[in-house]
Amino acid sequence: MKLVLASNNAKKLKELQALFQPLGLELVTQGELGIPEAEEPHPSFVENALAKARHAAAASGLPALADDSGLSVDALDGAPGVLSARYATLFGQPKSDADNNRVLLEQLALGGHAAPFSARFVCALVAVRCAADPEPLVAMGRWNGEIRREAAGEGGFGYDPLMFIPALGQSVAQLDAATKNRLSHRALASASLLQQFREVWQLS
Repeated sequence: MKLVLASNNAKKLKELQALFQPLGLELVTQGELGIPEAEEPHPSFVENALAKARHAAAASGLPALADDSGLSVDALDGAPGVLSARYATLFGQPKSDADNNRVLLEQLALGGHAAPFSARFVCALVAVRCAADPEPLVAMGRWNGEIRREAAGEGGFGYDPLMFIPALGQSVAQLDAATKNRLSHRALASASLLQQFREVWQLS
């Protein structure tokens, strides 16, 4: 079965393709099919992932897979949330990992909250058989940790240097790739979706 991945991210394609290949699933990015990116107007990860999956399925006529992910900080009522990748732009700053991290710490400081700040990385994965699928497969992954005021580590991307995992004694940016890929929010969501592919779509 061929699925359209509602993303043009090569790293994401490689990671998901490897995971779902044993089920005979072949992923192709929407960009390869000339499909433009979907609007993401919704406040939740699940709603945006579903919108992207339905958009890709409608444009291609194929089943589709989409994800939406980001950082949720309790002291900021779940922000930056679905705006994680462009959080700094909300405050008139450039869109970059460094600016997003700086603005996040500034907003936490303005709130007068004490560090560390409980937070989680969140990933929603959605698969649809067609654009009008009434029973989309929905999988959520949450990776709990805490935001600290000092960045640590050179690996990863996004908010990884600020996200500390107490059980591991390291920030996400300090973890090796294999450990991160095994424990991450995307890994947890992928494992759940893999099970649903087998049980609901009866793939094996």
